[in-house]
Amino acid sequence: MKKVLLLGDSIRMGYDEYVKELLEGECEVYYDDVDNGRFAAYTLWQANQFFKNYGHFDVVHWNNGYWDMNVETPMAEAMHPLDEYIHFLGRILAEIRRNGAVPIFATTTPVLSKAAAAEVIREGIACFDYRNEWVEKYNAAAVRFMQSENVAVNDLYSLCLEDPHYYKCPDLLHLTERGYRRCAEQIAEIIRGSR
Repeated sequence: MKKVLLLGDSIRMGYDEYVKELLEGECEVYYDDVDNGRFAAYTLWQANQFFKNYGHFDVVHWNNGYWDMNVETPMAEAMHPLDEYIHFLGRILAEIRRNGAVPIFATTTPVLSKAAAAEVIREGIACFDYRNEWVEKYNAAAVRFMQSENVAVNDLYSLCLEDPHYYKCPDLLHLTERGYRRCAEQIAEIIRGSR
């Protein structure tokens, strides 16, 4: 039975249980059900914890992007400008390969023009603003990098375009249940086909 690791941000947390259900009896599916992978540097750390604590995985499916491209006030630039984002994706990829797993990278889902999600952070509220041109720019760079590394790309961006509202829930960033289920179906399919 394949041993599969799912890594990524809160979008991953929305589809991980559905992926596990779809692959029941075919794969052992692991993920952090408490914390999300946030930005790529944090996902790198999280991947290392799973490799250290659970050993070898056959397949690792992961996404990053929203936290990396976020310009959180009072910062003046993204948490990970594009070159840093690609650098950390490369480090995650290197660790996945060092673990002996097949890597699958998932693109960041689209946002409707300008979107914002509010999250409670300690005592206050932090607002995260996103623009779809950022998503497209980060996705394009990530896809070019993954293609140069012969890594399978799961295009969740295009999948979400099939819905007029990109499967967005009221916060305009996360997905509806239907959106997460559609993502899970595509993820399960690409995991089944991985070698």
